[in-house]
Amino acid sequence: MLKLAGARLLEERDAVGVRSVLDSDPVAACMVASRVEVAGVHPLRLGGELWGYGSKLDGLCFSGVNLIPLRGRPDAMRAFADRALRRRRVCSSLVGPAEQVLNLWAELEPQWGPAREVRADQPLMVLSEPPRVAPDPLVRPVRPDELDIYLPAAVAMFTEEVGIDPSSDGGAAGYRARVAELIARGRAFARIEGGQVVFKAEIGAMSRSVGQIQGVWVHPDRRSTGIGTAGTAAVADRLVRGFRRTASLYVNDYNIGARIAYRKVGFQELGSFATVLF
Repeated sequence: MLKLAGARLLEERDAVGVRSVLDSDPVAACMVASRVEVAGVHPLRLGGELWGYGSKLDGLCFSGVNLIPLRGRPDAMRAFADRALRRRRVCSSLVGPAEQVLNLWAELEPQWGPAREVRADQPLMVLSEPPRVAPDPLVRPVRPDELDIYLPAAVAMFTEEVGIDPSSDGGAAGYRARVAELIARGRAFARIEGGQVVFKAEIGAMSRSVGQIQGVWVHPDRRSTGIGTAGTAAVADRLVRGFRRTASLYVNDYNIGARIAYRKVGFQELGSFATVLF
């Protein structure tokens, strides 16, 4: 690997520069910005490290449960890879803008590969106005006492999307706690009929200006009925009109049905994400 000027661990004195980078691309940076706005830059509060490259932060990368490169040319990605390879891999995925993720993965793959899956093109979509289709009035925030009703749908969505049951291999308690936290924060939404979730979605990250929708799922018996489109519109409407944020999401390029549904809601493609799953 070519050694260039190294990536450095950012500190509170870098906070102004970090926020400037995050503000320059608020949709792509939502996952990281939502953390920095609450916790600042210090790793203990942030739940991960921020790495910078160049005197003017020409490169920026978050290292935690996910490795998220947000900015930088190939030389910055080489520097981030060099820093990542100094330690044992702790992240479960690489995710972020496609150019940065794929360049970083090219550097990491010889030692971290093979990946379980590489999703190289995931359209990043945004909606800043009320949805074009009527929101489903039966989609609402999930109550804390409905955790046991909601959890099976969350597990089913995760298993379908990621290919791994999050409750397996001793992960049940941790996943349950994460879902419970989303519910407690008013970030989990569902349409529940007869004690069963038929639609669900969550707001996984929310910065001052953007909210990222994740985990959109429709019960198999209710697919191709329009319930997913109207349900997504309800969550997007909550973000746009309720929280006064831009709604965003990213979707697998091969999921044509979902992409068509999101366009019906009014989402437009802004760029492309990529994800490398381990």
